[in-house]
Amino acid sequence: MKKIWIVLLGLLTLSLATAAALPRPEYPRPQFERADWINLNGTWTYTFDFGLSGLAQGYPSSEGFAGKITVPFCPESELSGVGYKDFIPSMWYQRRIEIPATWAGKRTILHFGAVDHHCTLYIDGKLVGRHWGGTVSFDFDITRYVQPGRSANLVLRVEDDVRSADQPAGKQSARFASYGCMYTRTTGIWQTVWMEAVAPCGLKSVYVKPDLDGARFVVEPRFYALERGMKLRATLTDGGSKPVSVVTVAASDGASLVLDIPAKRVRSWSPQDPFLYDLKFEVLDASGAVTDCVKSYAGLRKIHIEGNRIYLNNKPLYLRMVLDQGFYPDGIWTAPSDEALKADIERSMAVGFNAARLHQKVFEERFHYWADKLGYLTWGEASSWGFDVNREEGPRNFISEWEEIVVRDRNHPSIIAWTPFNESWGRDKDVERARVHDRMVADVYRITHALDYRPVNDVSGGYHVVTDIWSYHNYEQDAARLKEKQTLKGDGTVPTFDPVRECAYTGQPYILDEYGGIKWVIEQYSSITWGYGKGPESLDELYTRLEALTDTILGLDYVSGYCYTQLTDVEQEQNGIYTYDRREKFDAARLRAIFSKQPSWAE
Repeated sequence: MKKIWIVLLGLLTLSLATAAALPRPEYPRPQFERADWINLNGTWTYTFDFGLSGLAQGYPSSEGFAGKITVPFCPESELSGVGYKDFIPSMWYQRRIEIPATWAGKRTILHFGAVDHHCTLYIDGKLVGRHWGGTVSFDFDITRYVQPGRSANLVLRVEDDVRSADQPAGKQSARFASYGCMYTRTTGIWQTVWMEAVAPCGLKSVYVKPDLDGARFVVEPRFYALERGMKLRATLTDGGSKPVSVVTVAASDGASLVLDIPAKRVRSWSPQDPFLYDLKFEVLDASGAVTDCVKSYAGLRKIHIEGNRIYLNNKPLYLRMVLDQGFYPDGIWTAPSDEALKADIERSMAVGFNAARLHQKVFEERFHYWADKLGYLTWGEASSWGFDVNREEGPRNFISEWEEIVVRDRNHPSIIAWTPFNESWGRDKDVERARVHDRMVADVYRITHALDYRPVNDVSGGYHVVTDIWSYHNYEQDAARLKEKQTLKGDGTVPTFDPVRECAYTGQPYILDEYGGIKWVIEQYSSITWGYGKGPESLDELYTRLEALTDTILGLDYVSGYCYTQLTDVEQEQNGIYTYDRREKFDAARLRAIFSKQPSWAE
């Protein structure tokens, strides 16, 4: 018996050591968590395919390529172990996967956190499926291609061309090197890859809608399959000894399940009190046995618009946002650790911000998890730059990806608005041909509202077509001139980007959602640094300018919030509150005194 325990202890120690060695070992989807899963991060083999000849060379059946790469970091990053910075039109990944014998009788679902941009999956040389869209999570049901208790050979083909003008790319540079506000590219796998075992009739997804006024959550489930007599049981808890609500209903795709909350146990989610209820979903077969169990959580909060104000939990909200682009020196688009995601939020809150624009990038689900836990408000955005709106392929790629973005992230209470587009560069200057752009923006606005209840800011700081929030960018560095430019016109109309072509302002909440961008360099990243306007000569001059600009915006009664550019430096763009490697550039207390100010009407 003693020998058995020694062996078991050794296996446990080895398992823990292996888990600790894995990059990004944490569960990647905290709002929909199953116990039976396998993290596939770590060492894969790879090869670049500059000639796009991998199919002809039989790569789908490869048992291993010459190069080694650390997943989930992109090949451009240092953390990947590759660090290749030039354009990569195509690349191939390979690794073997082991399917546990205990997964017999269950579905095997293979998940990819994100792969930029178009990928094709092969298992043992057989085509499994394809996915388009470089920033959002997706999965393949690989049950028919694998056998429990045996291994299988996984090969992934990736195609990525930021110069094609057919795919959203965000701030990825279309030149060889970074320049201005365009940065190092991300190709291929850049978020966690993982497998999980799911019952044949397991829960596929849930849409959880908070109803603060009704003191309830409304849940819409979807299943992998249905069978007669199947039920879904939902249990809502708040840390007390008894559940808040337990409801069991017949399992049905899209049918609503309502979890009512007794008055004494209602607790809203807010930045001041980011309380989260725990949720458990169980699928029951006809005999009442539990066949699937998913853990989740939800925040009871309300976001809506009245007149020209945004309301959170029926109270007027003033947004003190910071622009966060989510780049890292060693991981590019991928945070080096889960702790790094949390720390960026804490850095922002430490200097007085209550919210962020997640700019030109779809952030990892773990980031939204920490925002939910810490009470940090965000606007969900896409990497909308890079495609030609006047050609068919680009808008088609964008719209399908945006739909997946909204559906993936819509359960997070921290997300309070959607911003599909940033500015309107690339639209055709010819008024007639610009209709292509206008139709695309209007379609995306309509689709977003069909998918979710949150307000939609159609185009941040640019050419508005149809919008719930009127956003505007102004990087004027002189406070007096900023006030002059932002003062209401004689007829009461607000400053707009293109008053001839864009839709009429009808009293929406007005957000100055990019300002500042003051350049301050403590250590030069490259030979060419970049920021807005002429940088100050001293720190005192910087604090004076920053406070004057911010006070000017606070004094504009029609404005409902702002967004300062930006949280961190990003490569040669050195106008951040922190350096690119997250060191402090300024006195946090002085910044907090500036960014914590509220207008008189805000609570």
